[in-house]
Amino acid sequence: MDQRHAHRKDEHVFIAEKQFNPQSNNGLDQIRILPNNLPEIAIEEVDYSTSIAGKKSDIPFFINAMSGGSPSTTKLNQKLALAAKQTGLAMATGSQSIAVKFPDASTSFQIVRDTMPNGFVIGNLGAGNDLYAAKKAVKMISADALEIHLNAIQEIIMPEGDRNFYWREKIADIVANVDVPVIIKEVGFGISPATLKKLKEINVRFVDLSGYGGTNFAKIENQRLHTENFDCLNDFGMNIAECLIASKPYANDFSFTASGGIRNALDIVKCLCLGADNVGISGLFLHTVLKEDVTGLVKQIEDLKHQVKSIMTILGCHNISELRKVHTILSKDLLNFKNQIY
Repeated sequence: MDQRHAHRKDEHVFIAEKQFNPQSNNGLDQIRILPNNLPEIAIEEVDYSTSIAGKKSDIPFFINAMSGGSPSTTKLNQKLALAAKQTGLAMATGSQSIAVKFPDASTSFQIVRDTMPNGFVIGNLGAGNDLYAAKKAVKMISADALEIHLNAIQEIIMPEGDRNFYWREKIADIVANVDVPVIIKEVGFGISPATLKKLKEINVRFVDLSGYGGTNFAKIENQRLHTENFDCLNDFGMNIAECLIASKPYANDFSFTASGGIRNALDIVKCLCLGADNVGISGLFLHTVLKEDVTGLVKQIEDLKHQVKSIMTILGCHNISELRKVHTILSKDLLNFKNQIY
């Protein structure tokens, strides 16, 4: 295993946890849902099943990409996968790029499939990888889907990061020729409407909007950076509320995942109201598993499952389709954003 890459993976986890904030800046607090005082529904009637990458999912949220590539993150991935197995959640691995280059690092990712042999496992690669690497990543963990992450901002700040961002042709080749669904995702800076237009042109169908407000890779890389100050990018990007509003014109073209600073069940419900098919959670689950181990994470997930159904019940919504019809009120700032983005 390449020790330099492995150390970087450990640094990312350590700094992400150090920077974790229970109160995120995801923008969802600027969205209000009006009460339904006559719900006319029982909680057992609620069916919040949905799809992830076009595949049926009984639960509308999942464990999103976090880690892998070192001995300590191998243990972390195993714990996350144990929680996913016990609760029925899907799980995405962190970037497998290190294992594509250095095969002895593959154990760090294979542990996820070994732990949840019948679960829904999502692989992960950076956008600079080609079709060969994508097929290798899928085979490595028998992935049910593959995330390709767009992280130009992180890379440009990272001292050892890429400086060549000719990605579109490689993404198009992967989408056309890989045997599993491909999710294009950001890493916490939000995907803009202009990018969605480009992704539509290369037949991308699944997008994780991954807004600002959660794990901040600009701040993480700035903390690792010792030669240059890139603090000006610490607050760069769109939060997930803005991403969901901006993506509305593309609602029929993509299936959206909402992620970026999701902290509670109401955040999840608001994302579903605004058009997401599912919600990815990373930082919150990382914090919990590091502090409370697998038992604590399982309890948190079960609580979220119950609370999401409970909120849907008091809104009188039998399913996510009905949830999309719930009236939402935007703050002045979000309304101003909406008026300028369209």
